Amino acid sequence: MDSATRKMNRLTMFIYRNNKFCKDDSNYKTGHHQDHHEPRRLSLTSLVSSSSVKPPSSPTRRTIDLGHGSDLIYIQRFLPFQKSWTFFDYLDKHIPWTRPTIRVFGRSCLQPRDTCYVASSALTPLIYSGYRPDAYSWDDFPPLKEILDAICEALPGSRFNSLLLNRYKGANDYVGWHSDDEKLYGPTPEIASLSFGCERDFVLKKKKLQEDSSHEKRGDDGPAKKRLKKSSRGEDQQSFTLKHGSLLVMRGYTQRDWIHSVPKRAKAEGTRINLTFRLVL
Repeated sequence: MDSATRKMNRLTMFIYRNNKFCKDDSNYKTGHHQDHHEPRRLSLTSLVSSSSVKPPSSPTRRTIDLGHGSDLIYIQRFLPFQKSWTFFDYLDKHIPWTRPTIRVFGRSCLQPRDTCYVASSALTPLIYSGYRPDAYSWDDFPPLKEILDAICEALPGSRFNSLLLNRYKGANDYVGWHSDDEKLYGPTPEIASLSFGCERDFVLKKKKLQEDSSHEKRGDDGPAKKRLKKSSRGEDQQSFTLKHGSLLVMRGYTQRDWIHSVPKRAKAEGTRINLTFRLVL
């Protein structure tokens, strides 16, 4: 056992013994770990070396064929439970979160979630809903590079050079129906989505052949609509409850043929942090 592994084992035992929340997996469904009376967790950067961020040796991997060249990969426990909370705390406290004003359907509104953007240098800028986020460097947040390395190791042949982070601070934070089909990602983008914290539903819906793109293609920050009823054709809709430490990968023509959302949920009381890794061409 090398020194990095021993260091991570000591960190895991410390969190387990000193944080009563981590002893009960059921609590992370609503994010109740954020009780102010609970012990403060340790900083990731002081205890985790770049070689210690590794997923379980053989995580359960589920592949979902959506048809017509679109598919998903879902790994429910991509990162261990306690290690995932260490990442959550680092991201929650050290990322320079912002809640920007954007334009949706011709009017200005506050985006219903916090965000931050990290990217390699000299890439085509990201612009969505009239908002162009400033791009931070990977070197600004070393743990993000460690997570990126772990994802690339789990997805041989995949490459990512940008990262959009989102923080949902409660039941009323959401992202509406949209597809990440911006030209800077190319025709078949691979998007790896890593979740920390409160469980939230992630719903995909097949695009209508004659859909009005002004309403569904990029309606991600418009007024929240009534919860979507279950489709009469199961193949037209897919729904996942994204677990703490889980990884969901969208591949192929998923962005061309499907839209997705993280809807409001009354019982989602806690905070969720989501990392979406992308490749800008």
